[in-house]
Amino acid sequence: MTLSDRAKVRSPWILHFDTGSCNGCDLEVWALLSPKYDVERFGMVNKANPKHADILLITGPVTKKCEERLRNLYDQTPEPKLVIACGDCASTGAPFTDCYNHNHGVNNVIPVDVFVPGCACRPEAIIDAVLLAIGKWKEMSNDLPEEYGPEPDHEVRP
Repeated sequence: MTLSDRAKVRSPWILHFDTGSCNGCDLEVWALLSPKYDVERFGMVNKANPKHADILLITGPVTKKCEERLRNLYDQTPEPKLVIACGDCASTGAPFTDCYNHNHGVNNVIPVDVFVPGCACRPEAIIDAVLLAIGKWKEMSNDLPEEYGPEPDHEVRP
């Protein structure tokens, strides 16, 4: 395992994708990058390319026009990968349950690992979900084959 692979095991990258939301949750997600919340201290780095992402953070109910794009993003994200459904619309489709133009929650299109309740969900709830997802992601990453070798020794030596 190269040094960059070892660093990636400790610091997952996140791709934020809006599948048709009102932008309430999107604003809260972007607030996480501000100095007030500073989620980069937990290792969360927002990326624009699904091939570089480890965790997909999805907001909004999945519209019919966005369904194929979401599947495409999910398929392009390398294993191990996790999905966070951020907000009530992404989790259940509410309040748009009677609308004809969407698939309700994200879990009707791709598998979801962590759900974040709220409309719009609070930044603190998103941070909790991201930390939960990072924990799950690290557990999945620890199941790497033996050929990657042991973890490096990080002791401070005199």
